[in-house]
Amino acid sequence: MPSVTTLPETELRASIVRIGGLLHTKGFVAASDGNISVRLPGERVLATPTSMSKGLLEPEDLVITDTQGHKLEGRRNPSSELAMHLLIYRLRPEIQAVVHAHPPTATGYAAAGLPLNQALISEVVLALGCIPLAAYGTPGTPELSDALRPLVPAYDAILMANHGVVTYAENLWAAYFKMETVEHFARISLVAHLLGRQVLLGSEEVQKLMRARAAYEGISTAAAVAPDCPVTRESAGGACSPAAAASMSGNAARAGAAIPVTREELERLLEQATAGRGSKRRW
Repeated sequence: MPSVTTLPETELRASIVRIGGLLHTKGFVAASDGNISVRLPGERVLATPTSMSKGLLEPEDLVITDTQGHKLEGRRNPSSELAMHLLIYRLRPEIQAVVHAHPPTATGYAAAGLPLNQALISEVVLALGCIPLAAYGTPGTPELSDALRPLVPAYDAILMANHGVVTYAENLWAAYFKMETVEHFARISLVAHLLGRQVLLGSEEVQKLMRARAAYEGISTAAAVAPDCPVTRESAGGACSPAAAASMSGNAARAGAAIPVTREELERLLEQATAGRGSKRRW
């Protein structure tokens, strides 16, 4: 059974409006770009409408649809990109919220055909694993969902070629903060590239982070073995090893095949990853 938020609908509407304002203020969207959604009880979805700035939303502007995308309530029409959200909800029953935006630096990587899979920052590896690049699909058509389908089960954030970024999580604010993390990492990655020097984490260090990620229930783990792990010092310039790929899976990590992490290391890593995010806060 899909998990469904227990927060009141009025609170969810207010959170979507606030997140839309943040996306607009930070320059993650322009004009009527982007969309936000959250699961509701009764196989319903609350989502932002089409053709409206995310910085000008009011709670009553939001639309309720069923899980097939048919409008049930609302004075406006749902976004043509809602199908992308519904695909993620179908493939990841634990996911409750989806955010799609066009943060400039991360979208620049997507337009350049580059994934954000360099193991540069421990907090990003711990929070997201890595951020793959989906093939191009025309927005608002089944092509986009088809391009995302093979990646959704194994990742929590995806670059979409020549388009933007989609992030998803167990609640609205976690999904939004993943978007912030993607753009923040893209900026760091770009600066490191411009400086002409990228010092990557080693495979042993990445495996420790993956085990910590899998062990911490507040950070979602991959539902399947991810096909492309962060590029480490050892794997730079080539495909990741099968052992490293297996470490992306929560199940594989819990099986104990990777390098162990001490309690002290786990606490330190989790403190770094969640500092300032309010991960335990009830939004």
